[in-house]
Amino acid sequence: MVSFIVRLRFAAEDREEIAEHLRLITEASRAEAGCVSYIPLTLEDDPDSVLIFEQYADEAALAAHRASEHFQRYAIGGLYQRMRERAVENLRAL
Repeated sequence: MVSFIVRLRFAAEDREEIAEHLRLITEASRAEAGCVSYIPLTLEDDPDSVLIFEQYADEAALAAHRASEHFQRYAIGGLYQRMRERAVENLRAL
């Protein structure tokens, strides 16, 4: 299992556009055969920060996700174009 959290920060004026990109990529990602979890969240005290908790069955499933049309369109072509900061935290199950 591959698990990680992506932390993104956006400008307040981009909230609506970001929410729509997240809605679309979440729907498509959850339909992927190898996607176990895809959960976008905002911080309660910071609505311009987004956390995305992602889990994939294996590295091949993650690679397929990153190569998908919806990732290219809504992450690379959408979220990444508006983000001000990005960090990835890889997780390991106990």
